[in-house]
Amino acid sequence: MYKAFFGLRALPFGASPDPRFLYMMPRVREALACLQYGIAARKGFVVMTGEVGTGKTTLLRTVLNSFAKDRVSTAFVFNPRLDTLDFLEFVLADFGIPIAQRTKSGMLLQLNRWLIEQFSNRRLCAIVVDDAQNLTWELLEEIRLLTNLETSSEKLVQIVLSGQPELEDKLRNPSVRQLRQRISLWCKTQPLNGEETAAYIAERLRIAGATQPALSPEAIELVHYYSNGIPRLINLICENALIDAYAEQIKPIPAWIVDAVGVEFDLNPQPFVISPKTMPGSHFDDLSDPQSNPFSRQVNSATSRKDREI
Repeated sequence: MYKAFFGLRALPFGASPDPRFLYMMPRVREALACLQYGIAARKGFVVMTGEVGTGKTTLLRTVLNSFAKDRVSTAFVFNPRLDTLDFLEFVLADFGIPIAQRTKSGMLLQLNRWLIEQFSNRRLCAIVVDDAQNLTWELLEEIRLLTNLETSSEKLVQIVLSGQPELEDKLRNPSVRQLRQRISLWCKTQPLNGEETAAYIAERLRIAGATQPALSPEAIELVHYYSNGIPRLINLICENALIDAYAEQIKPIPAWIVDAVGVEFDLNPQPFVISPKTMPGSHFDDLSDPQSNPFSRQVNSATSRKDREI
């Protein structure tokens, strides 16, 4: 809808975890290196935690795509709310192993034989569990026991657990201390600060084909305010701001459009604090006057997204 208007070749703020749009800041490189090393060096257990929407799934898919397909076999469990048999069946199916017998012992024997064969062919095998905070205690223990599949010197399967901060609380529980002791590497994702948010937006727009800034500096500052630096929320706000700006035929996107999006989605109701970096002479200079304050919360019906038909 708005690609031609903004000179874009692709949609820069899609909801899917697209590795093409990964912003490679130092913290992201560190997390990628941690995950890649954990799998390539056969470290057994690797854990990644972070707040909702901070890019964990994108990182996982980027890491898996970074390995040559003839070197690494992966089973990606995106819904961990499974019992033990369903989990083993899912893993075997994702590895491409035909299931001969749907029993725990039968599937474990199949998995063990297959892993030994892959090891003899110098292939890496990884089981990746996303949203791992939702694992039951029973399944968490079964996953720990999978790391017993090993040779005298190497782990046959590498396990990556990725989840929200609740996963950290779960792994601190004394009942899973054996699993915690086996965690070789632990990395975390974090929200972006103001400068990183601006660079994140600019990089995604660049990858999508933009040759000119699509958002004003004031609009970007508001994006950070409403999103709290959470990449998923940054994408949500920018996507809707692009749509609104296209409907209004305005570019670059002004602050009031971002403000209207933030109000509609009821994001970050805390008072907005103007950064000292804001350029003098902008419409941020006098927020004490309601007439000149673009964030007065009195969003005109003409600018309300709900009152417009696109």
